[in-house]
Parts: sequence; structure tokens; C-alpha cells
Amino acid sequence: MLLGVNIDHVATLRNARGAGYPSPVEAALVAETHGADLITLHLREDRRHIKDADVFAIKQAIKTRMNLEMAMTEEMLANAINVQPEDVCIVPEKRQEITTEGGLDIVAQQDKVADYVEKLQQNQIRVSLFIDADLAQIQAAYDVGARVIEIHTGAYAEKAAHDRAAELARIRQAAEFAEKLGITVNAGHGLTIQNVAPIAQIPQIVELNIGHSIIAQAVFLGLPKAIEQMKETMFRARFQAT
Repeated sequence: MLLGVNIDHVATLRNARGAGYPSPVEAALVAETHGADLITLHLREDRRHIKDADVFAIKQAIKTRMNLEMAMTEEMLANAINVQPEDVCIVPEKRQEITTEGGLDIVAQQDKVADYVEKLQQNQIRVSLFIDADLAQIQAAYDVGARVIEIHTGAYAEKAAHDRAAELARIRQAAEFAEKLGITVNAGHGLTIQNVAPIAQIPQIVELNIGHSIIAQAVFLGLPKAIEQMKETMFRARFQAT
């Protein structure tokens, strides 16, 4: 199982003081040195954390894959084609939200999504669609040409531990359905060392993208140890599942 470390909130901390530190580039390099399989970052339309210069600098610096999360806009399309990340994950975006609140509604805009996916793929960029654990949305993702999805685990993460069974079952069913279609299944949002194990035990999920909880743990443990802790938790869970 792969771990994508999202470094957005290193930029959040930097921007809180308008300083030049801590550096998202340095965070990306530390992350890949200490176990990250890819670096994930979200260039939001309002640039609330990651900035355009960060994206270019990180792409030049890292040796692992870049997974660029972005809204489905013409500006972001141009940026992606210019930067050439290995992966783009298309996410819904609202200015007033604190963090991404749900998955992309592909069913309601299939033609638009299909056109957008095609343009990215024509530029040799692998496209992932960030969607809820919904079979109709997964079928729509396949129909528009995407061969990678990232299942939104926020609803699962927000539930109390004793009340997650239904959400976990939905995610498992979605992952199984996607695999049968030939879709690569990733997952992320709201995952912590306390709740990641049941998600990591779903065999169809090949990659988890985790940011906020790792950066939060890094305040106390340091970034290398926080990444190591997350990977150990993921791998122990996957091993136990087999």
C-alpha cells in the first residue's frame, strides 16, 4: 500500500506569519526521504495554502510522484499542463469550505468531466477523480475515461468509532465495484492513525493520501517519525488482513 503525504498544511503554517518558513519544498523532500511514496498537494483557487511557486519548486525538487489536487477549472488545467505532474486528482472546491467536504458529482456533469479528463490525458497526465463511495459515481468515472478514483473517506472518519460500520461497508463495496471495472482505487480524507486501519485492510485500495493528521503529529514527533508511524499503522493493518 502506498502513502501519499499531503504537505498543504506546512504551507498553512508558513502563510500564518507571511514568512518564508516552514518550506513546503523542504517538507516534500523530508517526506520522500522518510517513506512517502508520492507527494500530494492541493493548489486551491484562493491559494490559501499552497502557492503556484510551491508547485513548480516541488515538481523540480522531488524524485517521487507529484499528485496535484485541483478544481476543474480552465486556470487549473493550464497550470497542470505547464507543471506536468504525474497525477492530477480532480476535486470539488468551494471557497467557503475549510476543507473538501465531499466528492465530485460526475453524474451531473459527465460531458464536462469527460472533456477535462481527456485534455489532461492527452498531456500524459494520469487523472484521478475524488468521489464519494457511490456506485453510480464510480460507473460515471469509468464512463468519462478515468481509470483512477480516490474514495472520499471523510464521512467514515467523522463517525464515532462504534458507528463506522455502515460507512466502512459502503467504501468496501465501492472499492470492489471499481476494481471489477478495472479502476485503480485510492482513498483519503480525515484519516488518522486511530482510524486508518480498517481502510488499509480493504485489499482493493492501493494508495492512501493523508495530510492534516500527519502534519499535526509532526508538531509533537517531527515529520519523519509521523510518517513512519502512519506507514507502520497502515502496513500492520494490511498484513493482519491477509
